[in-house]
Amino acid sequence: MLDIHVIRNNPDKVKQAIINKHETAANVDTILALDAQHRSMIFASEQLKSKRNEKSKEVNALKKSGQDASSLIEETRDIGDEIKSIEENLHGMDAQINDLLLRIPNIPAADVPIGKDANDNVIVKSWGERKTFDFTPLPHWELGGNLNILDLERSSKITGSGFILLKGLGARLERSLFSLMLDVHTRDHGYTELFTPFLVNRTSMTGTGQLPKLEDDMYRIPSDDLFLVPTAEVPVTNIHRDEILSFKELPLYYTAYTPCFRREAGSYGKDTRGIMRVHQFNKVELVKLVRPETSYRELELLLGNAEKILQILGLEYRVAKLCTGDMSFAAAKCYDIDVWAPGLNKFLEVSSCSNFEDFQARRINVRYRGEDNKLRFVHTLNGSGLALPRTAIAILETYQQKDGSIAIPDVLQPYMGGIKVIAKKT
Repeated sequence: MLDIHVIRNNPDKVKQAIINKHETAANVDTILALDAQHRSMIFASEQLKSKRNEKSKEVNALKKSGQDASSLIEETRDIGDEIKSIEENLHGMDAQINDLLLRIPNIPAADVPIGKDANDNVIVKSWGERKTFDFTPLPHWELGGNLNILDLERSSKITGSGFILLKGLGARLERSLFSLMLDVHTRDHGYTELFTPFLVNRTSMTGTGQLPKLEDDMYRIPSDDLFLVPTAEVPVTNIHRDEILSFKELPLYYTAYTPCFRREAGSYGKDTRGIMRVHQFNKVELVKLVRPETSYRELELLLGNAEKILQILGLEYRVAKLCTGDMSFAAAKCYDIDVWAPGLNKFLEVSSCSNFEDFQARRINVRYRGEDNKLRFVHTLNGSGLALPRTAIAILETYQQKDGSIAIPDVLQPYMGGIKVIAKKT
């Protein structure tokens, strides 16, 4: 949520930022009009309260002198009724302004490229060498089917399209990957591991920015008005909602594994083969709560933490700085990490690392008390560290061998019980 003062003082800047994010800027003028009316009503209420106080003093003076104060008492009561009416209207207006503010996206940082979509993103770095094969590499769905570790037909029977059934060493590979990620981030990068609820309430979803904009993309349980988590970002970021932290506690680094559930309502027909785009997937999330002056340095560190997983797995990847049109509603700046999948002959996004500045913190009311004893909103960041199954896709396709088996990267072998190769059973 943007600070109302930013909208008051820089309406044209806010409108342009909204346009650059391909959102509607119409709400800005409505907010400004309501805000002006709101402040006018507050002023009127304060004037009436001052007037009521004066009348009350007059009533007391008349009573002390033994004079009739009934008409003045009635006048004072009428002023009180008018104040009550204004305050009731103010309460309703507060809710209306707040609802509109929730629909205003975050303002992109100054160094974010202006663009329409992913074609305007800027590649800022690449890592690893393109692996060459002396055979035609297969896509993951053929590899997984041939090795009997991926069964999309039966998963579709169980639930429907867009869900995954992993079997045997395929399931173990998945478990090994998120275990490795959690170990690296807690042991080497200083994150505290959490295990959170997989269901969250509406307040939590609104706090991180998924609601109201993205409700159609979420899985909701109507009877309880609870949502299946679209990412661990939601429960983890909300841990400190409505709390005041000390500057001594910051920065806070958290990591958590969760399954993630997304309806992908706006992505019908995209990436339908294999397991590139599914409704349920596993992910290890990285979340930071930091002091504002450090947040962009922390973003670079966060990006490096996510990259490290791909490096130790020996997977080629690239990093893109997202343009305004490809950024999320809540982000001020975002990097995507895309891993190379040779069987598909394309890059797949496995992480988005974002700085939200104080946008989420204002929505969830997380502040800290500084050395000067002043209260400020924290800055929040998050990133995938990493997302599955696309990381698994890259491993299957990168480490496939001519006989159709999959070599296990060295760093994963201890998690796989010493297994070095996934081969077809004979």
